[in-house]
Amino acid sequence: MEPEDDKQLWDVLGRVPGPTLSPFFARNVVRQIRQKSTRFERARNWFNLRRLVAASAVAIVVVGMAVATHRPVSQTASASDLDVVAKVDPQDYDVVADLDELIAWDENTVWEDKPTL
Repeated sequence: MEPEDDKQLWDVLGRVPGPTLSPFFARNVVRQIRQKSTRFERARNWFNLRRLVAASAVAIVVVGMAVATHRPVSQTASASDLDVVAKVDPQDYDVVADLDELIAWDENTVWEDKPTL
């Protein structure tokens, strides 16, 4: 915009005093720059003591509720387990007895053999 385009505007602008800065302007700018927090400081401030205590209390309540509502499985023997034991074939007992005799014989004869090196 040229001064000839709008003479009245330029006359008003010429009479308005310019902005004046405070003598402490530079000091205030530097102080605000120093006080501006970094990303790390903002994250660190987010984890303050009040929030950590609240979060741990919530976690304790959740774990407590999970433990309180958990229903353990019964450890008593059911009727079907007793039926399985009753259905064992008597021949199986003979096989187990034969295996016990074989293990006892093998343990005794290993030491009786003389090495032939």
